[in-house]
Amino acid sequence: MTITSDTTALRLPLLDDAGREVLFTEARTANTYTDEPVTDETLASIWELAKWPPTAANTQPLRVTFVRTPQGRARLLPLMSEGNRAKVENAPATALFAVDLDFHEFTEQTFPIRPEMKDSFEASGREGRSTMATFNATLQIGYFLLAARAHGLATGPMAGFDADAVTQAFFPGGRHRALLVVNVGHPGPDAWFPRLPRLAQRDVVSWA
Repeated sequence: MTITSDTTALRLPLLDDAGREVLFTEARTANTYTDEPVTDETLASIWELAKWPPTAANTQPLRVTFVRTPQGRARLLPLMSEGNRAKVENAPATALFAVDLDFHEFTEQTFPIRPEMKDSFEASGREGRSTMATFNATLQIGYFLLAARAHGLATGPMAGFDADAVTQAFFPGGRHRALLVVNVGHPGPDAWFPRLPRLAQRDVVSWA
């Protein structure tokens, strides 16, 4: 795709059916994984793709810790709910997502057209920044799931964990707050639960 200064000439390419299946219609949450490793290079490549979609004022408040070592997994497992421990234990990589409540420290870098916004965010305090930061970090998690699928990998998001304990163990200091734990890998045997129904468009969409 070539973007020119003449916006009337800009047309975005359409993703074909195969691409839509990978990212959306055939994508599933994995519950088991093969023992094929997910390398640091692949995880870094996923993030390099996931970082591009938008956040409000380009704040980019999401922070990620990748757990791949036996030592890291041993620290994480007791903090997961019982039903999720086996999933983490068998996944080749697990991403811990947290929101950075002091994201504004990067404002001069991420939003140089309005550097004065840093002072406004500073005056709000962490609790004042929390709602905006959490909303945008959550958006970024969704982008990450799509980026992982684009790399041929399955993901397994899990909210069943002790968020305070994960924050203390992996994101200490008060600046960060854990949001979600996501396994990443190649799907293993019986990886999928039966597909659950989606709401009909008539129940969701309205027109004005």
